[in-house]
Amino acid sequence: MISIDPIERWNIAISAGAVATSLAVATPAFATSLAVGAALEAANFRALRRSAQFLFWGVMPGQRAWAAVFGLRFVLLAIGIGAALYFGADAAGLVIGLSLVMPATIIEAWRSRPPIDPNAPRLADDDPSWDRWDPWLARETEASNDPEEGSW
Repeated sequence: MISIDPIERWNIAISAGAVATSLAVATPAFATSLAVGAALEAANFRALRRSAQFLFWGVMPGQRAWAAVFGLRFVLLAIGIGAALYFGADAAGLVIGLSLVMPATIIEAWRSRPPIDPNAPRLADDDPSWDRWDPWLARETEASNDPEEGSW
C-alpha cells in the first residue's frame, strides 16, 4: 500500500483542480500540458521528499548518495520536460503545472504550524532587545561599541 503524505495530497488536489479549471476555460492542449507538468512535478516532489526522509533517517549514507540521487532526479526531470516540449506541449501550461507544488507547500506549512501560546512571555515593545535582533540570522547580534553601526 502506498502512503501519501498530506503535502502530496494537497499537491494532487491543487493539480487536479488546476487541470479541471484549465480544461473548462482554456484549450485542451493547454490543459494537457498543465497535466503533464503537474505529473512531472508530483513525481519529482515525491522523490525529493522520500530521499530527504531517507537521508534524515540514516538510510541513505551521506551526501554523495544524496548528490547522486539529486543529479539523477534532475536529469530525469529535464528529459521529461524536453520530451514534453518536443511533442508539442504548451510551454505556459507546462510551467504552471511544474510550479503547482508551491501553493501546496505553503498550505501544508500553514496547516502544520505550531499552536500559538497566548501565555508565552513577551518582550515589551520598547525593550532594547528588539534592536539587537537580526531577522536574517534569527538570533540576537553581539552588542557593538561602534555608534555608526546601527545608524542608516
